[in-house]
Amino acid sequence: MRSSLAAAIVPVVAALTLIAVPGCVSTSKIDTSGMSFSSEPLLGKVVWNDLITEDLDAARRFYGGLFGWTFESMTRPGGQPYALAKSGSVYIAGFVPIAARSDGVKLSRWLPYVSVQDVDAAVTKATVSNGRVVAGPRDVNLGRVAAIVDPEGAVIGTGRSRIGDPDDATTRVSPGRIMWTELVANDPEAAARFYQSVFGYEPRTMNRRGGKYTLLTAQGKERAGILRNPTERWDPLWLTYFAVDDPTAAVARAEALGGKIILSVSPEVREGTMGIVADPSGAILVLQKVTT
Repeated sequence: MRSSLAAAIVPVVAALTLIAVPGCVSTSKIDTSGMSFSSEPLLGKVVWNDLITEDLDAARRFYGGLFGWTFESMTRPGGQPYALAKSGSVYIAGFVPIAARSDGVKLSRWLPYVSVQDVDAAVTKATVSNGRVVAGPRDVNLGRVAAIVDPEGAVIGTGRSRIGDPDDATTRVSPGRIMWTELVANDPEAAARFYQSVFGYEPRTMNRRGGKYTLLTAQGKERAGILRNPTERWDPLWLTYFAVDDPTAAVARAEALGGKIILSVSPEVREGTMGIVADPSGAILVLQKVTT
């Protein structure tokens, strides 16, 4: 599964936009006037997310129905389709279609990208720390990107944008937007050391209901977390959290839209504030209640 996934990442990274890709796609519909960008890199922040999907049309229907997103169709170099998902005036993610495998192995998943000062240096640090490179550094219209696999097999992207990263005001938490990124790891301590080496994160482990949890901070901001893998059924992976007003209703809506419930909302799991579902192509996402 991991080698198959790695092969799927390569065309995804080649298509990465970070936010918008003038010169790489048709720009007539792209409007970032509702967004603001940092003057300096927000190191360690997840600044973009791509959905790798085996069914672009089904993904549009699912996420549009679940979060109210709208979509703008683009064309990548070579004529391949690409869709930008938008929540209100903010671009949230890119949808990258891939061909389904003949053996039935599902490759659909969410792929986050972390802002780094130097993509090439981050890739070098990853290989020195026993990670692997699945898509080496390459230039895209608005920056430079790469994708790596950590020692346990979790895939993550790295990026440096030439226009600045979407700032924290643009990415503030609200329903229908991405609110958190979390690594499910078999060995959280080793994973924290790896990502500290590659991205410069400062890990901080805390005790909470259900066991220890590690926060990854950068520039004084909490940017991601690490959770010990609760099941042997999952390979280590990065999970993307989406904000919702009512997780129980959101899980039910996801199922009605063709998704699959992986973890129902329960008082025993984070006080009933979250549920986990898979979209129609199998990409896993967490639905988390917005807290004020």
